[in-house]
Amino acid sequence: MNEIVHEQEDLSEISISGHDEEEEDDATDDADSENSSFPLLSIEEIVSKLRELASSEDLQRKEMDELKSQFYRSIRNETAEQKAKFLANGGEEIDFVPEELPLYTEGKELLAKIKEKRAQIQAREEAEKEQNVAKKLAIIEQIKQLTENPGQEDFNKTYQEFRLLQQQWNDIKLIPQAKANELWKSYQLYVERFYDLVRINNEFREYDFKKNLELKTELCEAAERLDEEPDVISAFHQLQNLHQQWREIGPVSRKDREEIWNRFKEASNKINKKYQAHFEEIKLQENENLEKKTAICEQLESIDYSALTTQKAWREQLDKVLALQDEWRKIGYVPKKWNSKIYERYRAACNIFFEKKNQFQKSIRDELDENLRKKTALCEQAEALKDSKDWRTTTQEMIRIQKEWKEIGPVPRKFVDSLWQRFISACDYFFEQKKLSSSSHLAEEQNNLEAKKAIIEKINNIDPQLPIDEASALLHQLIEEWHNIGHVPFKQKDTIYSDFYEATEAQFNRLNIDKGDRKLQSYRNSISDMAKSDNGRGQLLREREKLMRQYDRMKNELQTYENNLGFLSVSSKKGNNLIDEMNQRVKRLRSDLDLLIKKIDAIDKEL
Repeated sequence: MNEIVHEQEDLSEISISGHDEEEEDDATDDADSENSSFPLLSIEEIVSKLRELASSEDLQRKEMDELKSQFYRSIRNETAEQKAKFLANGGEEIDFVPEELPLYTEGKELLAKIKEKRAQIQAREEAEKEQNVAKKLAIIEQIKQLTENPGQEDFNKTYQEFRLLQQQWNDIKLIPQAKANELWKSYQLYVERFYDLVRINNEFREYDFKKNLELKTELCEAAERLDEEPDVISAFHQLQNLHQQWREIGPVSRKDREEIWNRFKEASNKINKKYQAHFEEIKLQENENLEKKTAICEQLESIDYSALTTQKAWREQLDKVLALQDEWRKIGYVPKKWNSKIYERYRAACNIFFEKKNQFQKSIRDELDENLRKKTALCEQAEALKDSKDWRTTTQEMIRIQKEWKEIGPVPRKFVDSLWQRFISACDYFFEQKKLSSSSHLAEEQNNLEAKKAIIEKINNIDPQLPIDEASALLHQLIEEWHNIGHVPFKQKDTIYSDFYEATEAQFNRLNIDKGDRKLQSYRNSISDMAKSDNGRGQLLREREKLMRQYDRMKNELQTYENNLGFLSVSSKKGNNLIDEMNQRVKRLRSDLDLLIKKIDAIDKEL
């Protein structure tokens, strides 16, 4: 009797879980592919391969997805580089608009074309799958007919028909996944019936069982090797191919059937558990990512805009927001059902921040423009003063406008460097010229000191044998020379003048020169020094004005005394004494008026 064959294999026992191809196809275009073994390509290479795929009918999903991922990553990198250059050139982040290069435009068009072609291919495959279901149902019906009418008269012919039907069955590849297991069970049922019901030749039967056992043993070994595959996703997909091959191989002998199936199922379970654990880990990570992104949204939503009242405060807050955005980009995916919601929440919070920042910028733009006007005016003042040689007055003015510059608020960012450079250049130029002038001025003052010492020496050494007129003329000449010499070092000023005064006074006493002349000479000395000082002309004019007021007052006073003298009686003794006193007063006033006139003349000569 022929052995009755009835395999108990049921592939539905093996759990096949995880994301299907449709879910994987929904992944975002910028999916991270750092762990891929696919080589990193330049944008030119990517577009070149996309052209090949667009013109090909054999669209490999894995290759196309990897090219798509690298293409959008290249776009991000190019956009980041453009943005970095834009910001480095002084641009505002909110004003940045990326420029799309021709290669990226072509790449997007190619991806759209490939997507459309894939949809067409998929539609054809779905139609083909439904046709294949009908074909496989027809094969099952034919095998069923063979089991019911085994054709015992010519077994070889029946067996050849059966093998041909098996070959036809195996040649049909594409069928709907949902119907695969049911079709396979029905097919396997009638295949087993064929082997069980037909009195097959032992030689054929044993050979077939043996061959099928060898093939299934190889599949078991292949499934067991998948346990060492580091790429869990790849191992899972390879396992699906092995299961398809298992279905296509016929039954084995009853004694080996359970053992070989348990071995294959055990190896399959290991891969499925790893695959399931992998997606559990992804799910856990996605939940953690959701918590992180939710925390970022909460931070953005909790910004206290009422406290952002200055440019500095907005800049500090902007740095924090940009840091949060950078952190957001580094966080991976969240669960698919939350992806749109959390992103919309994040985008809304960011939009509120930048809208309020723009409103603030708009509100202070007038202030920035006014500050620009004020600082531009200070630049013009500094530039007008930079060539001045009035070191003392201009220095004070420069210090004043520098202080005023510090008190003025900020200007528009694009003018900050150029305006500051303009201002500081004018200031630096003036102070550099002052420094150079001071160096030569100090040398000149030292020479003046030595010259004045020489004149003092000459005054002290006037020959006492000279007649008084010649000695007096020489003394006045030396005094004139003294006053014609410029400034001496400030620290030596009082000492050298004291020596000069003592020397001239000694000669005045020796020559018995009138004290009025001495006063006039001393005054001439003082206004000569005044004329050589900073703003000397202004000081001389103020001194002359003061003397003129004194002159008018004293002249009025003299007129009063002269009028009073006319009314006094000369008969009384008391009247005589008063008249004498008033005459003395009138004499002194006239002498003082004469000295004032000489002083005014001396000032006029200096002017």
